[in-house]
Amino acid sequence: MESIRILVVEDDPDINRLLCTILKDGGYQCQSAFSGSEGMLWAEREDFDLVLLDLMLPGLTGEEFIQKIRQGRTMPIIVLSAKAGLEDKVNVLRLGADDFIPKPFDNLEVLARVEAQLRRVKKFSAPPAQTKQLVCGDLRLDREEFTVTARGTPVTLTAREFEILALLMEYPKKVFTREQIYQHVWGEDYFGDDNTVNVHISNLRAKLGRASGREYIKTVWGIGFKMAEV
Repeated sequence: MESIRILVVEDDPDINRLLCTILKDGGYQCQSAFSGSEGMLWAEREDFDLVLLDLMLPGLTGEEFIQKIRQGRTMPIIVLSAKAGLEDKVNVLRLGADDFIPKPFDNLEVLARVEAQLRRVKKFSAPPAQTKQLVCGDLRLDREEFTVTARGTPVTLTAREFEILALLMEYPKKVFTREQIYQHVWGEDYFGDDNTVNVHISNLRAKLGRASGREYIKTVWGIGFKMAEV
């Protein structure tokens, strides 16, 4: 079986060591980095399947790491931080993180969330049974090449943003509730956390809007979201 490589960016040596132990016990390969700058060097030099990231880091903060890595990489990023307020969580999701675990964390929860993220990536990257290319007006999505263009301009999306867009584009006349989107994209039960879906939709709209100057996703108030009429 192909080994899965995880980058752990955490400046506390004890926590870094603990996370690597949890991951290795779960069968994963682990690479430690003890600053944001060191983590970025590893991420730019080698390929990783997932990143576990602290926020309060020397050199390059966790937020800066996410912004920089999301310019060209789509691997899942799970943030582990003592900055566990709602505003902090929403902020890192907006920047491009896929999940947030507050410190102190439970060892089993960390492993479960890592496994959940990797399952999503595996499912998403498997040869799809659906149409490989989706087109809505001047918006084009290619599942096989993992590309999106709006009015001919390439748009870089995270895996979750890409999957949300693919869902909406595949059924352009259907209105999806937040619960339906969450269960399809996250593959987990929905517990009424509107922030997670709203933040990803907001990021998606912003990226598409910057590329094209138009709105592709319509909010149907009181229900959810659908593709805008072309």
